[in-house]
Amino acid sequence: MAATTTPPATASTATKGARSAKGAPSARGSRAGRVRSSKLAVNVVLLLISVLYIVPLLWMLLASVNAHASFRLSLPDPFTLDNFGKVLNVDTTYRPMLNGLILCGGATFLCVVLSILAAYPLSRYRSRLRKPFLYTILFSTGLPITAVMIPVYSMFVQVNLIDSMTGTTLFLAASSLPFGIWLMKNFMDGVPIVLEEAARIDGAGSMQVLWRVVLPLMWPGVTVVTIFTFIGMWGNFFVPFILLLDPAKLPASVSVFNFLSAHDQTQYGQLSAFSIIYSIPVVVLYLLLARKLGGGFALGGALKG
Repeated sequence: MAATTTPPATASTATKGARSAKGAPSARGSRAGRVRSSKLAVNVVLLLISVLYIVPLLWMLLASVNAHASFRLSLPDPFTLDNFGKVLNVDTTYRPMLNGLILCGGATFLCVVLSILAAYPLSRYRSRLRKPFLYTILFSTGLPITAVMIPVYSMFVQVNLIDSMTGTTLFLAASSLPFGIWLMKNFMDGVPIVLEEAARIDGAGSMQVLWRVVLPLMWPGVTVVTIFTFIGMWGNFFVPFILLLDPAKLPASVSVFNFLSAHDQTQYGQLSAFSIIYSIPVVVLYLLLARKLGGGFALGGALKG
């Protein structure tokens, strides 16, 4: 048997190997440096954006306890709680907050229920009208509410719904339906249809499948639609301002306008105190529903076995 010998490495090959061995760590080091620089730049930008949000909130907190609050950001001098005492009354806070809860709570409930009923056939059934309807919904989500308020006001006058809490609630729900249906349909698409087929084999009807199989698996989606819909309605100034005429029916989103003045006489301390109270329902709603958001879709356990 002939013995084979490996030719010795040439000097040029050894030199190239040494160069590549020396160049690899430097390349990795430069790449790591670029990654750190990009991360630092992103963090700086995010920090600046956070400051833009935090500064107004900090001004609101400090101005609410400042006896001589102004538009400038400054420490309370002197510290006082009189601003809260002046706004905590029936006409300024209690009645507008109750009106807002009635309007926004009722409209949110209607919007969520109708969005579920409308999203289910769009998610599960196929039709020639399905895509045109979805495109119409998508177009409606981008339609500004101010573009339709003049014809809506004229219609409300003709059907005698102007200055009606019920009519305003129905319009708020209807104006939020496109956004709610679009979101709800996307969340419903994530629920496996095999679970519905198993329930139908057991004799469940369409409504039983929807309420007992689909909805328990998409509560995070329902929670997201509920929170976003309520927040959008809670901060809506234009719709109740146009459709409600009686000051006793106006929600808090409109009554906050009473603190503003065109003659530099704005009560910044009272305005800040009212704004803090006005934010409480949204924070409470989020805290109550936050647990539903953290659980995610329980599809993994549902599909086992």
